[in-house]
Amino acid sequence: MRYHLIALFTVFVWGITFVSTKVLLVDFSPFWILLLRFAVGFLGLCVLRPRILALKERRHEVLFVTAGATGVAAYFLMENIALQWATATAVGVIVAAAPLFTALFQAVLGDRSALSARFFLGFVVAMAGLVVVGLGSTGTTTLLSWDTASLLGYLLALGAAVVWAIYSLLVKRIGDLGYETVAATKRIFLWGLVFIVPVTLLFGGSVPAASSFANPVNTANLLFLGAVASAACFVTWGVAVKHLGATTTTAYIYLVPAITATASILILSEPLNALIVSGIALTIVGLALSQSKKTKGASVRRPTV
Repeated sequence: MRYHLIALFTVFVWGITFVSTKVLLVDFSPFWILLLRFAVGFLGLCVLRPRILALKERRHEVLFVTAGATGVAAYFLMENIALQWATATAVGVIVAAAPLFTALFQAVLGDRSALSARFFLGFVVAMAGLVVVGLGSTGTTTLLSWDTASLLGYLLALGAAVVWAIYSLLVKRIGDLGYETVAATKRIFLWGLVFIVPVTLLFGGSVPAASSFANPVNTANLLFLGAVASAACFVTWGVAVKHLGATTTTAYIYLVPAITATASILILSEPLNALIVSGIALTIVGLALSQSKKTKGASVRRPTV
């Protein structure tokens, strides 16, 4: 139960991050938000684990490099840019598709235990929910009515979900090798920054103005994203994945749409209509259905959430 609560806390915080990032996009580019967020997170982890993690085998470095490139650099860059072109509600719902891709990737690697008729039915229902949310967010009635910016935002958010699934499997592998969670997360952050820094300097535009940092709202959101959502929650996510498994832990992400939508309405005054509510409901039902497993006879299945 402890690790399920840890996973629940993590996705609650992450559900709010979409709103926090949306607020920062007023004064910061997506690239600078990403760099500042993980710089703060990395410094926080250095305080917790000042010593350098010793690798058990040199080839294990590939896992940390790939995790940094996917779960830190690629995922959050795609998410931040998507938030420029789509509502926080829509991006939060689309990213929640990560559990579906986690199960598919695990099947490719040989573990097909999550695949069933229910999984594929849930996949179709969830994907339909994402489309309905998109329609409700843009105020259109058909996919052909979506403007280019919104469509790109939705595609980037979906790509972020795919990337996060890859990251979750990498974290599971790192945990299985016996690496301590905080030290491993710090090493992943370092590699993430190795990719983020040059990209930000090349494409992130000019350095944010001093007045942007002086704004207490911006400061609070940067600290929240860096210290809590990144440093603390990447550690708690790693702990949950290590003890619950990638598929079970990632299933908690289907709570993100409701959390993000609620925060977006209260803080950003984003619109809420019947299509958005229906789309969120379809997505959650689809994700839950895809994670459920049929029990036989009187046997009892260990709950996945």
